[in-house]
Amino acid sequence: MENEKNKMMKASLCSIVLVMIIMACGTPPDRVVILTEDLQVKAELLYSEDFTDGIDNWKWEQRPNGRVYHKDGKLEVNDESGCTVWFKEKLSGPIMIEYDAYIIKEGGAFDRASDLNCFWMATDSQNPDNLFAKSEFRQGSFSNYDTLSLYYVGMGGHDNSKTRFRRYTGSGEKPLLPEHDLSDPVHLITPNRLKKIRLVAFNDIIQYYRNDTLLFDYRDSEPYTEGHFGLRTVHNHMTLDNFKVYKLEESK
Repeated sequence: MENEKNKMMKASLCSIVLVMIIMACGTPPDRVVILTEDLQVKAELLYSEDFTDGIDNWKWEQRPNGRVYHKDGKLEVNDESGCTVWFKEKLSGPIMIEYDAYIIKEGGAFDRASDLNCFWMATDSQNPDNLFAKSEFRQGSFSNYDTLSLYYVGMGGHDNSKTRFRRYTGSGEKPLLPEHDLSDPVHLITPNRLKKIRLVAFNDIIQYYRNDTLLFDYRDSEPYTEGHFGLRTVHNHMTLDNFKVYKLEESK
């Protein structure tokens, strides 16, 4: 009886240890991300979207003849003349956004190596609590987004000849600085290859990475500290997957 009792106690102890290991493994540790030579931050996961269960967390504004749909566990955009797909949740900084994008060029009607674009920290000063109040007005037409305040990167715009960063002021101004106007082929789009995108809004530090390479590193004297993320494109066929949002704080 004593041996049986010991065995049961050992088995119970092993079960408790196993549960503790599983619980520990199920909670992902904070990442440490280096933003500048003298600044590293902790990244705590806030949202994770792998599109297994569909695309209900997203809202899109699109010109006629385009489609946004769920296919093969991804959000897919097949667009003729302009589309923005918004993450419905409003985000508050400091944050980091990561996602996988794939530009499809396989002979389809809208397949084109161009315009892997994005908005982040987007707000509407006329409707600060509801970005979607004027969705019908915007309807995917690019010029109708000029009234928003946001950060924007257009990768492979102008038929894959330009990659640009702009800060929209909300009053129609969106100045383009010379260092934010890239045309070297290394900064453009190679289709049918996965692109890992990372966006940062950490206080005044605004950054854009592609495949861990920093393309834009901007210091904003009046940074946008909250707003929505939007995947933006025109005449394009692409997928979005593995979308994640992290809360950032300085690592001591």
